[in-house]
Amino acid sequence: MSSKQAKVARSSKFSRVVPLAEAWLSELEVRAVVAALRSGRLALGPRAQEFERLVARFVGVRHGVAVSSGTAGLHLVVRALGIGEGDEVITSPFSFVASANCILFERARPVFADIRPDSLTIDPDDVVRRITSRTKAILAVDVFGHPADWPRLAAIARRYRLALIEDACEALGSRLGRRRCGSFGDAAVVAFYPNKQLTTGEGGMVLTNSRRLAEVCRSMANQGRRSGHNSGWLEHVRLGYNYRMDELSAALGLAQFSRLRTLLAHRGRVARMYNQLLGDLPGVSVPYVAPGVELSWFVYVVRLAGAYARHDRDRIINRLCSRGVECGDYFRPIHLEPFYRRTFGFRRGDFPVAEAVGDRTIALPFSPRLTQACVRRVVAELKAAVAGNFRG
Repeated sequence: MSSKQAKVARSSKFSRVVPLAEAWLSELEVRAVVAALRSGRLALGPRAQEFERLVARFVGVRHGVAVSSGTAGLHLVVRALGIGEGDEVITSPFSFVASANCILFERARPVFADIRPDSLTIDPDDVVRRITSRTKAILAVDVFGHPADWPRLAAIARRYRLALIEDACEALGSRLGRRRCGSFGDAAVVAFYPNKQLTTGEGGMVLTNSRRLAEVCRSMANQGRRSGHNSGWLEHVRLGYNYRMDELSAALGLAQFSRLRTLLAHRGRVARMYNQLLGDLPGVSVPYVAPGVELSWFVYVVRLAGAYARHDRDRIINRLCSRGVECGDYFRPIHLEPFYRRTFGFRRGDFPVAEAVGDRTIALPFSPRLTQACVRRVVAELKAAVAGNFRG
C-alpha cells in the first residue's frame, strides 16, 4: 500500500480499519523475548543456532544461516556463488524489488524473463531465450508463496551449467510435490518480516545442502570472520557484513516456530473464506494454485479481468482504502520502477505478461487473525467497488 493510500485509510470515517497485514503475536512470544533479554546474551547466542536448526530441518535441508533480512540472505548467496561484475543472472520482473537488487549489489546484471499468466512465476521457456555466454545463474521467485517450476528450472540449470537460487522469502511452508520451498537449487532464502508466515520482526535465513556455501555465508554475515573457527575475534578472512540475526529476533522466531502449524492453518482458513465468497464475482479471479502444490498463504491477491485497466484497479484500491479496507497493488513490475527505467532503459512492452498482471492485481487484507466478519466486510466492499457502486 502506498503512503497516499495509507493516509486515506487512516483518515477514513470508519473507526475499525481492516489492516493489509498483521502479525499474530501471543504471550508466548512476549515471554520468549523477555527471557532472551534477561539472559544477557543478545547476539551470537544459542537461540539463533537453534532457530537455524529447526527451520533447516522443517524445510528439509542440511544447513541454515540466520541473517538480518531476506535481502541480506539473497545478497550473501549471490556473492557466495562468485557472481560479480559482468555476469548476468536471469530473474523475474514480477517480485519484490530485493530479488533483483541483490544482483546489482555485486555489480552483476539482472536479466528479466517474463512470467506465466497463471502461477505468476518465471516462465522457463523465456528463461532459455535469455541465456547468454555471460549468464551465471537463475534466481527464481516463489511469488506469493507459489512454487516456481523447479523441475524445469533445475533441468535448464544443469544443461547450461548455471547456479540455481531460490527466493523463497514468501513461501515458508509451501510444497511442490513432496518437497518444501526452500529446498530447491544450490541455495534458497526465506524471510521473516512481520507480514510473513513466521516473523522475527526483521530477519531471514539462507538454506542450503552445501556445507561450503553455508560456511561462506555465515562468515560474510559475521564481518568476514572464519566460520566455526575460534582463532580470534578480530581475524577476518574475507570481506564481510553485519548481517547477523540477534538473539531477541531469534527468540521471537523460536516462539513463532512452535506455533507455525497453527499460523499456517489459520492463514489457510482465511484464504478458503475469500475463495468461497469471491468465487463467483464477475471480473475478479481468485489466486491460482497449480496441481501438486500445497500453498502456504503469504498474501491474498486477486486479479481483475482484462477489461479493466490500471487506472480502474487504482480507483478500486483508493475506494477500498477510503472505506477502511487497506489493500495494495502487489506487485509493480520491477523493470518499470523509476530506478530500473533510468538505469537500464526499460519501458512498457518489454515484459507484457508481468505488466498485464501488475496492472490488475489487488492484495486484500490478509493475516491469520482475520475474522469471518472482516473477510465478509472486505468482500462486500470489493464487490461494490468493482461494480462501480461508489455511493457513500
